[in-house]
Amino acid sequence: MTRTSGISGAWLLGLAGFGLLTLGDSVIKTIAGQWPGMAVAALRFAIGTAGLGMLLWLRQGRTGFALQRPWLQVARGLALAAATAFFFSALHIMPLAEATAIQFASPVLTALLSAALLGERIRRTVWGAIGLAFVGVLIVLRPNIDALGIAALLPLGAAAGMAALILLNRATTGDVTPLGAQFFVAAAATPFLAFAAMAGHLTGLPALQVGWPDLSVVLRCALVAVSASTAHGLIYLATMRASAATIAPTVYVQILVATLIGILWFGDWPDAIALGGTALIIAAGIWLWRQGRAPDKGGS
Repeated sequence: MTRTSGISGAWLLGLAGFGLLTLGDSVIKTIAGQWPGMAVAALRFAIGTAGLGMLLWLRQGRTGFALQRPWLQVARGLALAAATAFFFSALHIMPLAEATAIQFASPVLTALLSAALLGERIRRTVWGAIGLAFVGVLIVLRPNIDALGIAALLPLGAAAGMAALILLNRATTGDVTPLGAQFFVAAAATPFLAFAAMAGHLTGLPALQVGWPDLSVVLRCALVAVSASTAHGLIYLATMRASAATIAPTVYVQILVATLIGILWFGDWPDAIALGGTALIIAAGIWLWRQGRAPDKGGS
């Protein structure tokens, strides 16, 4: 197999993985109004944890569950729980494409958190990408804030959670196998999400009441748990064939898939302004990606 065909195959795997993640998001959106977003997230990860745990046991036995630095794994779970809860809640009230686009501010927030928490230096060109993404987010948020108020900021909360998870993933590199990393983060996220769902239930707000779910809700959560685990597996296989930096741009297929599904499935037609803001967010992400690949030239 030539290097070019290897990279092409890796790109196809990456595109399939990220596209499958968005298909799962669209299934979650169909549950809107039938069960609270927090409860949906908790059930999805509970099912995912059970499945990943069985797979980990079959492949690695007891050694697969050996855990180093457990509090870092708990922190990863908290970050993932926050990101998922915010994003699933956003899907219940916002168009799929716009919620997905705003979540793509995550690389920008990762850069900012890396500077604030890890002391990493941000080059001037990266500041330019951060500013571009910020403008794009404001453009996409504008009509949603008018219609939804502060709830329109939920995807930004999801982006912040994902940024924190990325930093924590860096800190735990080498602690566990890739499959173990998936299991432990899901296992740690589940109790946080269950607690959040029960806290919402205790508020008495009708939209947050956690009754017994319809069987179709359970089946859709199970479908998303399987599809998401499959998607992460495809993305992992992609990074085995090519570098993570090479695969990174395939993540933007999620916006294309989200836009098409939003139009065809939910009848959500994005306006020209929202598309323009989304384009700026994508451009900023690609700019950051290119800066990450380029050698450091002393802050230029």
